[in-house]
Amino acid sequence: MAADLAVLGLGHTGLPLAQAATAAGVNTIGYDPDPALVAEINAGRVPPGTLAAAELRRLLAVGFRATADPAALGRVRTAVICAPTPLGADHALDLTEVAAAARALAAHLRPHTTVVLESAVYPGTTEGFLRPLLEAHGLRAGRDFHLAYSPSRLDPGSRDFHHANTPKVVGGCTPACTEAAAAFYGRFSERVVRARGLREAEAVKLLETNYRHVNIAFVNEMAVYCHDLGVDLWDVIRCAETKPYGFQAFRPGPGVGGPSPALDPNAAPAFTAGLATHPRLPGHPLRMVELAQEVNGRMPRYVVQRAASLLNEQGKSLRGARVLLLGVTYKADLADQEGAPAKEIGSRLIELGAQLAYHDPYVPQWRVLDRPVPRADSLWEAAAEADLTLLLQHHRTYDLQGLAVKAQLMLDTRGATPAGAAARL
Repeated sequence: MAADLAVLGLGHTGLPLAQAATAAGVNTIGYDPDPALVAEINAGRVPPGTLAAAELRRLLAVGFRATADPAALGRVRTAVICAPTPLGADHALDLTEVAAAARALAAHLRPHTTVVLESAVYPGTTEGFLRPLLEAHGLRAGRDFHLAYSPSRLDPGSRDFHHANTPKVVGGCTPACTEAAAAFYGRFSERVVRARGLREAEAVKLLETNYRHVNIAFVNEMAVYCHDLGVDLWDVIRCAETKPYGFQAFRPGPGVGGPSPALDPNAAPAFTAGLATHPRLPGHPLRMVELAQEVNGRMPRYVVQRAASLLNEQGKSLRGARVLLLGVTYKADLADQEGAPAKEIGSRLIELGAQLAYHDPYVPQWRVLDRPVPRADSLWEAAAEADLTLLLQHHRTYDLQGLAVKAQLMLDTRGATPAGAAARL
């Protein structure tokens, strides 16, 4: 199974990358150590939050295959590590799967191969953590093989931005490594931007990810502030975004989900020989990021408080109230639930005695506190019967104007209903 490219890690980042490379004529295989996942993908069943079913079928039809055999990694020119790096219990990125992918690749690594890391990591990880693992069998980065970092830039579900028209940043451990990675991405990206080195490219991911979280945190604080003042924040945003310079509109919501958590370098370990040897890297914490995490983390609790207040205004208690949640994914028109605030909101509502039901066109089954939540078969009837309908995600299939009329009481956390049709965050 010789190929030009091996993508290691077939999740949010890996499968879309394989799709883009294959569409550009790059012969691609996918590697994952989980044989069950590999079998699912090869059978055309899509892992959540990756591709549409039709996209995976087209990918398989042109020859893409997944494998759990690491020996296949020894027959590729380029290997891109897209292993997930979720937040661990200590709020630091968990590099376990990156390490596993690196060890699998190192055992079969050939000279002149280009290796790129795309997983979200802290600056210094490619050099201090990944490089020693790849060099364990004698080959040396920058001499025997090329090593680079390229931050993943995906906008899941976007109809406007994709791999081809989104500039690709690359930084290598040597100038030759940077050029090798740039040549690879240049096969299917319209523009490649060269960073000065590995740490600069890694810091691009740090900046871009935290820019989103910090700005969402600010507008979430504005939502609470404006509600307390009786000010319509959504109208404020509508007016502010007419400014043609110096302002980018962000919108509040019930929390921040998705596969890219805020990256706090204060939680980053120091590395020696591919191991995390010190609990924290030296340097200054990003206080704005810490504060953004705190603010965004409070939003699910605030949504529940608003729900309770609205019910109280109607002479009802949250305990025993029938609450219908609309949309439990982290982003509109996607099935991906990773990091979605709906789980925490649902948990708090149940703990406070609410009778919970949900509806989501992309989620046929949903569990909270390890128990199934009833799914509303008839959305209109469920909204009419519920004491409170709580919009958490605005899927295009929802007729929100009609639902707002049908519902006894509605709280819109996305500002998607017409002004005055429902209570808004």
